[in-house]
Amino acid sequence: MKSWLYSLVLVLAATTAAWAVEPDELLDDPVLESRARELSKQLRCVVCQNQDIDSSNAGVARTMRTLLRERLIAGETNDEIIAFFVDRYGDFVLFRPRLKPATYLLWFGPVVLFAVGIGVVFVTIRRRSRAVLDGTADPLSPDEEREFEAIFHENEGRRDP
Repeated sequence: MKSWLYSLVLVLAATTAAWAVEPDELLDDPVLESRARELSKQLRCVVCQNQDIDSSNAGVARTMRTLLRERLIAGETNDEIIAFFVDRYGDFVLFRPRLKPATYLLWFGPVVLFAVGIGVVFVTIRRRSRAVLDGTADPLSPDEEREFEAIFHENEGRRDP
């Protein structure tokens, strides 16, 4: 019973993206429909934002899918169709925005932030280890020394011989 239920869940998970495209939207020509599906997976729904128009049930996504199919029927190339949507909605509509000066931060920002973070961690650890080795680290205050001694003596009796 569990394996049957597991199989059903897997099948449903794999086919949920197909539920967004309505039967009346499908093209009769399988080659054009295949191109439409390929292109619609590259375009972001401007309402859902993290879904492609192929898997979005939003009304705007349906309109975008219809426009895409109309342009395919009109004989436009994939690049022309993508350019139409970019002109209409901006680079945001692309799941993989083009590499250009306006999108450098988008493409390289995470890598730069990660490198800066690693650099900060490295410099901080290095400074602290040098301060400890050089003896220039801040000494313990008298209260901290008393607290350390109390913890040390408390734990000294707990050691196993």
